[in-house]
Amino acid sequence: MARGALHRLRQDLFLDAFAFRPMPPLEDAKVSRWVPWLPERLRHWARWLPHFIVGGFSVLVFLAAFTISYEIGPVRGVLVGGYCLLVAAGPAITLFRPVGAYWISLFALIVGWFATVSFSSYATPFGGAAFPTHLAVMTLVVLRTRPRLAVETWLVTFGVAAVLTALTGGDPGELPPVAFFSALVLISAAAVRAWREERRHVVETQTVTAEERSRRTLLEERATIARELHDVVAHHMSVIAIQAEAAPYRVENTPPELATSFATIRENAVAALTELRRILGVVRSEDPDAFVETDPEAPQPTLASLDSLLDSVRSAGLTVEAVITGAPRPLPQGVELSAYRIVQEALSNALRHSPGADARVEISYVLGGLGLRIVNGVPSRLAKPSPGAGHGVLGMRERVQMLGGEMTADHTEDGGFEVAAFIPVNSTATGETTA
Repeated sequence: MARGALHRLRQDLFLDAFAFRPMPPLEDAKVSRWVPWLPERLRHWARWLPHFIVGGFSVLVFLAAFTISYEIGPVRGVLVGGYCLLVAAGPAITLFRPVGAYWISLFALIVGWFATVSFSSYATPFGGAAFPTHLAVMTLVVLRTRPRLAVETWLVTFGVAAVLTALTGGDPGELPPVAFFSALVLISAAAVRAWREERRHVVETQTVTAEERSRRTLLEERATIARELHDVVAHHMSVIAIQAEAAPYRVENTPPELATSFATIRENAVAALTELRRILGVVRSEDPDAFVETDPEAPQPTLASLDSLLDSVRSAGLTVEAVITGAPRPLPQGVELSAYRIVQEALSNALRHSPGADARVEISYVLGGLGLRIVNGVPSRLAKPSPGAGHGVLGMRERVQMLGGEMTADHTEDGGFEVAAFIPVNSTATGETTA
């Protein structure tokens, strides 16, 4: 234990003691939170407020040390100025080299003690401005580095003070109360530093956790989309394979070239289905029970199933109105499925976060695609805590972006919530779907 303590002491106070560690300015967010009444131009300079405070403190220390040194004895001129500069240099250097500033301040304390011994009959290492300045330097060093330096600097400082007192035969009665007071100050500084480090660590952990949660939710949503698209594509590929296999039997005296072409089409369709099932196995490997509660053979929902969705939502207590504008027409199955899921998620969020509110679903069939708007009013009662991950909007936006559309989701002026999306559909895709 002693060897470990000495090793840490060497690492903290001796190794690279004068390394350059500049104190960064305050963050803009902190400045805006602490002094929101300052103009923008002054806020830029307010970021350097701690540096100005420490610099002003050094100037005051220089003036105080010069005054006290002048009154001690016949020390004059260069000696007085040099000593005062040495005392005042400690706080200023903590802005750039905190551990080195501690050693400079301790050296100034020893020099001040020798000056007191030489020119006064009462010798104490705590006289003058050197020790209060040294205590301030130790506090700044602890706040700038790490909490354990409070113990290390306290031990070194009062070890040196005890040696100086014993060598000169001074009164050791001052040592315990001054050491106790200094310990209280340094322990407080160490507690503040530990609290700041813990707070920073918590903020970083929360940030990383939120990012990981968002990434995981995004991957889960993409896996869901992949499963649903598999069912859509697999249905069409199965139809192609069946039609290609049955086509030669519908024509008498089928030419060999045509039969070969149909066989090739069927083989490619079957190979594509096999590849889709292989990829889907990888996607579903982390969630093998994704369809336990539902029929795995059931077709994927489309906008034609919207009435049943609205009925189920109404039975859950949500008053919802559906408005369809434009001429309804068949759309690509991926667009229909994504539109259905967006409406489903938006209404689920309204049920979960706005109990007692009314909702309105607007579906617009326009020339260039499909428009969706789901809006709910203000809740009439307090919402219960939701166990969900809180990333339903992220999943909806992922679906819309996958289809090349745009989406907005934000609170309304009256306190409700609105989800608006547009999914582009070209005429070629619509014609193929109709055929």
